[in-house]
Amino acid sequence: MNKNLLLLFFAFLLSLTGFSQEEKEKESKKQPQQTKEVDSLSQNMKGEGVTFEEVTKKENINPLAPSKAAFYSAILPGLGQIYNKRYWKAPIVWGAIGTGIYVYSYNNTEYRRARNAFKRRLAGFEDDEFWDLNSDGSGPDLTSEALQEAQENTQRDRDLALVITIALYALNIIDANVDSHLKQYNVSDDLAVDFNPYLDINPFTNRPNYGMAMVIKF
Repeated sequence: MNKNLLLLFFAFLLSLTGFSQEEKEKESKKQPQQTKEVDSLSQNMKGEGVTFEEVTKKENINPLAPSKAAFYSAILPGLGQIYNKRYWKAPIVWGAIGTGIYVYSYNNTEYRRARNAFKRRLAGFEDDEFWDLNSDGSGPDLTSEALQEAQENTQRDRDLALVITIALYALNIIDANVDSHLKQYNVSDDLAVDFNPYLDINPFTNRPNYGMAMVIKF
């Protein structure tokens, strides 16, 4: 049960960030069509020392959008992702948090069953639901030690499920906030990082020197 919860947590992290870079690259390549009025406005602003691109960037930036996205996700997980128009993320958020709540509820129920039966065993009763599981009239079919161990295991799994569910809830808020910031961040197509191998001949020893150069283009 613990391994499944951890796998769920890491799968949620990967799913939220897996396609973000690809979508940002697609959006950065979209160029708005400019009309003649836009061209004339751009020419007028150039004379004043202001470019049309700088004005449109300022108009497109909403400083309250990240806070709104985080607030919506805090009220209802996944709502901030919908606000950011990342509709495919909402079902992932609902599925991850819903699974965490289900695992917590299941382990909490099993913990209460084992605890109640164990308490009755300590009080000297022999009528709990685990006393005669195979209905053969003899018991106990499950020892008190086994009930105590089951109680401890389900309690541990329940607490772990609670911690992971809270972490997923917080991650849902952080993702909505960060994604809203990144959507308004202008990524230039000219920005690039590349690694190029090179071969150089030492003029004194005539021996080749091999290396790797990192090229950053702004």
